[in-house]
Amino acid sequence: MSATTRYRAAMVVGAAALLMGGPAWALPQPAPHAVAAAPSNSDLEAVRIDPDAAPPGGETSLHAFVANLGPEATNSPLVITVNLPRGTEARDPYFPGDCEASGNHRTVRCEFPAGLKSQRTATAIVPIHLDQNLAPGTVLKGRWAVHSPDDRNQQNNRVEFDIKVEDAPPER
Repeated sequence: MSATTRYRAAMVVGAAALLMGGPAWALPQPAPHAVAAAPSNSDLEAVRIDPDAAPPGGETSLHAFVANLGPEATNSPLVITVNLPRGTEARDPYFPGDCEASGNHRTVRCEFPAGLKSQRTATAIVPIHLDQNLAPGTVLKGRWAVHSPDDRNQQNNRVEFDIKVEDAPPER
């Protein structure tokens, strides 16, 4: 094969590659948000805070409190899932406002964006309605948990909480 023939063959192959794929500088690049960040070295801890006592038919609120023990900020979202005991139901408004309750209003899921810094906290607030037929003196047990791909220690991600049913305040 002559040098001229090899040259022409190389030009045809190069032109075909250019026509099929376009120049390298014109290839679509992935959007910056499409690349997921690697999980960070974080330790999310669920901190127990019992809701205030409430009378039958009354209201109280759960503060699902999460601390990032670090050493790094989270690179992934974190999700708090609250499971309420029988005889209670979640009532909006929740915090954050995009929390979602299950059909029976006994499970609430709240998602927080990535970026919870080391030594900082996040709190989901879930208002709770107590059934009017609960007996005063009853202690109801619920639980909640935090989940994130960044969390390297999952031993401290779940807590139980108590809701004490108290006597209704006297009517005036």
